[in-house]
Amino acid sequence: MVPQKLLIPSASHILIVSRFPQFLREKVQDYLTLGWINRFPVLQPISPAALVARVLSTVLGPRVSDYVYVDFASGAGGPTPYIENHLNQGLRDAGKEDVKFVLTDIKPHISAWEAIAKKNENITYIPQSVDATNAPSAETLLRDVPAVMGKKIMRLFSLSFHHFDDDLAAKVLENTIETADGFCIFELQSRHLSSFLLVSLLWPLAMLITPLYFWNSPWHLFFTYLVPIVPFVWVYDGYISCLRTRTPEEVEALLRSRVSPDKLAGWKFKSGEQRHTWPFGYFFWIICYKDE
Repeated sequence: MVPQKLLIPSASHILIVSRFPQFLREKVQDYLTLGWINRFPVLQPISPAALVARVLSTVLGPRVSDYVYVDFASGAGGPTPYIENHLNQGLRDAGKEDVKFVLTDIKPHISAWEAIAKKNENITYIPQSVDATNAPSAETLLRDVPAVMGKKIMRLFSLSFHHFDDDLAAKVLENTIETADGFCIFELQSRHLSSFLLVSLLWPLAMLITPLYFWNSPWHLFFTYLVPIVPFVWVYDGYISCLRTRTPEEVEALLRSRVSPDKLAGWKFKSGEQRHTWPFGYFFWIICYKDE
């Protein structure tokens, strides 16, 4: 494993600098979303988004319906609509009530979120900027979302927690303990060699799947085949994400470095990994919740 001290600035920062055009950022985000929702027969029994829903149901058990799931660093929506679909489908099959999801970000993507919310009654959003290091209490954050009032708060970080450096990550965890009832961190990569091998395959994968998903998008085709900026950023971002992803032990150490033991009394910290793509694509998860 690469030592955590080698954490370097996330390549995702490339996507937000002013010189990187918005329409190119959107193309890369499209590929990132595909990484969550796509499922290749034989190689992938289920999609990573479906795997997240399965882990939530398995780890939280009957508690899964106690929460509203507040997605931090939602971007343009990412995998959340697909996680919601799989999770609630399972709950409906079991005769249980649907759970709600709320999209938030320090830079709200309101137009994208509006489109998602119109298609899905279980997803809403906070139009104001929400800083994960200084989020308000549940009563304040969700005061305009009456459908979720009274529910416990579970924060989601889907392929986003590694974007925070150690200081910011510790602040995020501290704020979570103070203002929420749990958090989930989901990553599709790690600092294992297998993750770097998998990321290396993203470029040929982009060449393969682009005609299937983006045949009617000339810009996707142009920036994938003729000027392959999009697959380059996808792979480069993947390598940096691997380097920055923390182990469960490192996340727990950050948590305990910022939060006193008495405040963590009764909190359960669980983690694990599951293969999402044969032979060496693994999904890593951390779920921490207040066990009252």
